[in-house]
Amino acid sequence: MNAHDGMYIDGSWRPAAGSGTIEVVNPADEQVIATVPAGDAEDVDAAVRAARAALPGWAATPPARRGEYLAALRDALAARQEEIAATVTAELGAPTGFATRVHTGLPIAVAGSYAELAASHSFEERIGTSTVLHEPVGVVGAITPWNYPLHQIVAKVAPALAAGCTVVLKPAEDTPLTARLFAECVHAAGIPAGVFNLVTGLGPVAGQALAEHPGVDLVSFTGSTAVGKRIGAIAGAAVKRVALELGGKSANVILPGADLAKAVAANVADVCRNTGQSCNALTRTLVHADQYEEAVALAAAAVAEFVPGDPTDPGVRVGPLVNAKQHARVRGYIDRGIEEGARLVAGGPTVPEGRDKGYYVAPTVFADVTPEMTIAREEIFGPVLSFLKYEDEEEALRIANDTVYGLAAAVWAADEEQAAAFARRLEAGQVEVNGGRFNILAPFGGYKESGVGRELGVHGLGEYLQTKSLQF
Repeated sequence: MNAHDGMYIDGSWRPAAGSGTIEVVNPADEQVIATVPAGDAEDVDAAVRAARAALPGWAATPPARRGEYLAALRDALAARQEEIAATVTAELGAPTGFATRVHTGLPIAVAGSYAELAASHSFEERIGTSTVLHEPVGVVGAITPWNYPLHQIVAKVAPALAAGCTVVLKPAEDTPLTARLFAECVHAAGIPAGVFNLVTGLGPVAGQALAEHPGVDLVSFTGSTAVGKRIGAIAGAAVKRVALELGGKSANVILPGADLAKAVAANVADVCRNTGQSCNALTRTLVHADQYEEAVALAAAAVAEFVPGDPTDPGVRVGPLVNAKQHARVRGYIDRGIEEGARLVAGGPTVPEGRDKGYYVAPTVFADVTPEMTIAREEIFGPVLSFLKYEDEEEALRIANDTVYGLAAAVWAADEEQAAAFARRLEAGQVEVNGGRFNILAPFGGYKESGVGRELGVHGLGEYLQTKSLQF
């Protein structure tokens, strides 16, 4: 076990103000693999002061030069890709292949995209007789979740640095080791002291202190809608900017004439990805009554290919859930689905065979799910897929949009034009059309209670900029 000490503040590692620690548990075997400091308000204050002191110099750094620093950060991350991926597997339980390709490969690409944007984006424009300047918001308090620990850090820190902001990061307590590796890469990239700072700690202590700190100009938070509402209230009381990427309960609508086998196979893979711990997972599948039983049978066959196992095994595609609390939560929802009358087609609440240690749950498929059932309305955050039936497109649209969330959705149809027409009517920030691929340059974020603001690409950069108009 590694006992880590110190916070990364003002360009160096320094001891935490208090003596509290956080245990990092490997969810595959429930063993403590490390400890990190549990920072408090004093640590947060030191980090914010460092970020505020570094702000004038970083904001004045030419954008192209900021891009060079980000390119160096991308290269530092790439040089340690295997180590980062192994760390994600150890503290999150992500299968090694997925940890390498997605958990590490994706944020490296995102960092590179912001290196290019910093150099190419127009931070000044002429509108009639006015010159409009796009300037950094200031000090950013970034609070990130555990489900994609490196990606969520990069999706906040890279655009903030490209914009000329300085950052204090408070990562999730379940996955702080990945954040520490990121801080080491920041240091290796030569990014000036104070521009990026890391404080590990508990959400109700360090996270709240960061959200409330008067020296923070913008709070960027990814996590549950309930916590996002509290952060939004704190920021609103201080007239402070927020960017919130919150929960989801995404619908996958399969229209008659679509390639049913392809749509169902893609849906099952999506829900099993990251053991279902993705806020944009397509957990509600809507199928026309005439094809319903065929779709359910296809899902039962497809999910059998996703057998939970040791995430360090290259052949395993589904690892454990992140912690005991999440394990109990997901199993509780499965029990609730059965109690409310849904038909259990595959999986269930029992421990998967051979998994007597670790927070494992079998990928689960429910049929005969109705829109009012709990499993059709609440975010489960586990590999649980619900099949709902509809009679016509208008009913499918009503069911898909009947949710407080609006993060993502998907539609499958016989042709792209039909699918796109339906997608335009879905109340979601991002819609996959006939299996469209994820695009790191396209904006990601939600409607309704799924959040405020966007991440990735030029839209993500804009979250960290404020405008000034010079009138001539």
